[in-house]
Amino acid sequence: MYHVIINPTSKSGKGIKLWKLLEPIFTERDIKYKMIYSEYPGHIVKIVSRLTDPMEGYGQIRLIVVGGDGTMNEVLQGIRDFDRIRVGYIPTGSSNDFARALGYPKDPVRQLENILDCTEPTGVDVGLLTYMDAVDDAGNPMTISRRFDVSCGIGFDAAVCEEAMHTDGVKGILNKLGLGKLTYLAIALKHLLAKTGVSVSYTIDSEEPVRLKHFLFIAVMQNKYEGGGFMFCPDADPTDGRLDLCIVSVGSRAKVLFGIPLAFKGKHVMIRGITCKRAGKVRIRTSGELWVHTDGEVHRKSKDFTVETLTDKLMLLK
Repeated sequence: MYHVIINPTSKSGKGIKLWKLLEPIFTERDIKYKMIYSEYPGHIVKIVSRLTDPMEGYGQIRLIVVGGDGTMNEVLQGIRDFDRIRVGYIPTGSSNDFARALGYPKDPVRQLENILDCTEPTGVDVGLLTYMDAVDDAGNPMTISRRFDVSCGIGFDAAVCEEAMHTDGVKGILNKLGLGKLTYLAIALKHLLAKTGVSVSYTIDSEEPVRLKHFLFIAVMQNKYEGGGFMFCPDADPTDGRLDLCIVSVGSRAKVLFGIPLAFKGKHVMIRGITCKRAGKVRIRTSGELWVHTDGEVHRKSKDFTVETLTDKLMLLK
């Protein structure tokens, strides 16, 4: 049996319409399923946590997710035991960077059939971000971590994600017109004019810290794409056990404006001050708190966090 989680708000309600197209396939193929709609932010985390709890006795779960990158991110946060779950994903979001990087077909019917026919799941890496400056209400240090399958980042890209999360009206209109990607582009152009005044350093593995003179953002990638098709790390591979970093330290905003369209083809690294690096683990520190995102989801600010990769953690039906 398959458990099917549907985000009905994905891409302004298109998730429900898509499910009506896909549901008859289960009946035609005489495949049992249980459909679950997510009802509020964080609901999917609770659903997946219960399904993968060894004490619940569900055994191995075959899960199909109908939603966007944010929906998949909630699935990752909820998994208690990765050995107990196999995940199929049908993208309905406005970005779909996870599906884009993995070469998923754009036809949802074909994608569902691939999931149902899959006999050998594919293992992909999962990123793990840990906040080193988190404290409880009493001021005592505590551990807060978040997983991701696309990217995490601090600075410009996280600020864009944070604002995009609170512009549902504009984003909804653009999604209905098939122009959801423009949400991020429009907000990005706005934030290019802002300066944080925050100094940043990063440490890759056991190397010496590197300080950035003109900090715009650092994206730590599991996959090639972020923000609706920006190929920030062209060589990123979600199966190689490594992280890829896109580091943007450019003083001239004009250079960045020139680099934005180049990033769709991964050619932005031609610009001086934009570099890509590889790491097993990276620590990022800033002189002041900035927004941090995981898969475009923004939950808190930080000035000290680490990122590492969990190898072959998520088993995909594809």
